[in-house]
Amino acid sequence: MSSATLPLLEDDTVAFGNDLDGIGAKGTLEHPYVTFFHLAFRGASIVTYMLCEWFSDSFITSFVTVVLLLSMDFWTVKNITGRLMVGLRWWNYVDDDGKSHWVFESRKGQLQNRINEKEARIFWMALILTPLLWVVFFLIALFRLKLKWMLLVMISLVLNGANLYGYFKCKVGSNESISSATTNFLRKQVLQNAVSLVTREATAPQANPMSQPSNTI
Repeated sequence: MSSATLPLLEDDTVAFGNDLDGIGAKGTLEHPYVTFFHLAFRGASIVTYMLCEWFSDSFITSFVTVVLLLSMDFWTVKNITGRLMVGLRWWNYVDDDGKSHWVFESRKGQLQNRINEKEARIFWMALILTPLLWVVFFLIALFRLKLKWMLLVMISLVLNGANLYGYFKCKVGSNESISSATTNFLRKQVLQNAVSLVTREATAPQANPMSQPSNTI
């Protein structure tokens, strides 16, 4: 299994980067329907989870309904809204040798500058806040010892977390993992501190033992 930025597959119908025609003013939504569905499925799954016990006593019905909404949200965010709203895409394919490849792509240069800022803010806010809300639901289910609801929340965290991780890795860099980026940052900071310490010690004035006052009478 590998992670890299690779060329698009031959059966990709829309070349990545050629679907940004017609970008207009930054204060307006260029993809209002895409933005709506980006929020709709996420909001619907949360509202259904919160209110399902009020409308149905069947856990199976509630479970299936929430999972279906989560699945639609996962597919929509992964394949449509991320590409159109922020110019990012992550996907997987298996080569002829049976090896799995994870690909994290992002638009560069002028194409990245054409991303609508308002849509980008909406995209990232929904992508980050939704998993945090599911974490709250998990803690509530844990404290109430509702194990069957904890299972549903864990599925929600996995699906939402996968998209969050994939798009964050697209944003950070395709060839560098998040843990690697953090490690490199810490290594750089330690190296800078070490160099600063050595430089400070080297430039500090040295005490001259011959200039010390003598107490001998």
